[in-house]
Amino acid sequence: MMNDTLTSDVIGRRVEVNGEHATVRFSGVVPPMAGLWLGVEWDNPERGKHDGSHEGTVYFKCRHPTGGSFIRPNKVNFGVDFLTAIKNRYTLEDEPEEEGKEQIVTIGNKPVETIGFDSVVKQQSENKLKFPSGSPPPTGTFSALKVLVLNRIGITWTEVLHCASRCPVLEKLYLESNGIVISERPTDVLQTVKLLDLSSNKLIDENQLFLIAYMPRLEQLILSDIGLASIHFPDAGIGCKTSMFPSLQYLVLNDNRISQWSSINELDKLQSLHALSCTRNPLTESSKDAQTTRQFIIARIGQLRTLNKCAIQREERRGAELDYRKAFGNEWKKAGGHQDPDKNRPNEEFLAAHPRYQSLCLKYGAPEDGELKVQQPFLLKNQLLTLKIKHPNQLDQKVIEKQLPESMTIQKVKGLLSRLLRVPVSELLLSYESPKMPGREIELENDQQSLQFYSVENGDCLLVRW
Repeated sequence: MMNDTLTSDVIGRRVEVNGEHATVRFSGVVPPMAGLWLGVEWDNPERGKHDGSHEGTVYFKCRHPTGGSFIRPNKVNFGVDFLTAIKNRYTLEDEPEEEGKEQIVTIGNKPVETIGFDSVVKQQSENKLKFPSGSPPPTGTFSALKVLVLNRIGITWTEVLHCASRCPVLEKLYLESNGIVISERPTDVLQTVKLLDLSSNKLIDENQLFLIAYMPRLEQLILSDIGLASIHFPDAGIGCKTSMFPSLQYLVLNDNRISQWSSINELDKLQSLHALSCTRNPLTESSKDAQTTRQFIIARIGQLRTLNKCAIQREERRGAELDYRKAFGNEWKKAGGHQDPDKNRPNEEFLAAHPRYQSLCLKYGAPEDGELKVQQPFLLKNQLLTLKIKHPNQLDQKVIEKQLPESMTIQKVKGLLSRLLRVPVSELLLSYESPKMPGREIELENDQQSLQFYSVENGDCLLVRW
């Protein structure tokens, strides 16, 4: 503790007050109040009351408008000496019951047994570091450092660039929960970084992302929980690729505020994007049909190979694109779409909302009128598919026709065929062929998916082997 008359240099010191941590930003008098005051910036900005100002006078500055407070020195705990801190943080003398208790954690891909791990985790706390100002030391201070974790330490973007100038081969940089504002473009630094984690920096907006959009080797960008509501690449028009984020392969947008499909359309402009995670956004959470939402995302981003950590198989992409093509077919026709290529001129509004639709028509053919009839979801007859059933390996078996619900799973189809053919379900292999794709056979390999998932349509033929 400090007394009210102690005036040593305390600016920048870390302090604790009733369990809350802060950094001293000011020491002195605050008229008209008598005596010495400390101005502190809280780690938790909700703990404070102001931005470092009092009655029009700025005594210190906070990054958050309610991050500051004035406190008497005798209320502040300046901590203990270094050796005591090490002992308190890393020794487990007071918790003998944890000894011998094993826990499995995963480091990389390897499971590791730990003893007393929970106790160590409980005693870990966040550090707020003070970074030296002025010109940086010679490049290469950390000439071999490839991974740098600076989570929850209160670092600013300027300080990030200052630190990065010392790490010429840095590949992975973690900056979670620092209240960062990206204030300048990293022109001479971060050029080797492949992974950048900016999670939970809620002051970052879409325009700030443009400042890091030309990092040449950036392959993975984690933007979870930053409050992002939209994405736009203004340098690229409809159907074109952006010059921004040229190497970006994996983008994480979990726990944000994305609510419009236009943001998903924009992601198709990224040259190298192969994997996307976008869970717990209004766009993905508001839909009652998670499978349809997944299909629409796949259809809108043509080069995507993985969505929310699940690989996109070739047949899933085909089914997603066909369903998307059908779902917006009537809208396409009303906007000027036509099966005759010479008359096919959908308006700009439709193309902006569905920039990949024209390419899907080229890939699969323009949707026919029969495909675009509005389904009556509560009438079973409108959900039935009339299918031929053939047995390529059993020449004595006749071709039969069956009406099956499009929502019927492959597992249930196998069960039905097992009873008809008196063949165990485990021995049945199913595929189908469509008159629209002569010569091509598509396997129905996932028993939990439906006929609709594989885009099986009226008139298609099921092929049964055993």
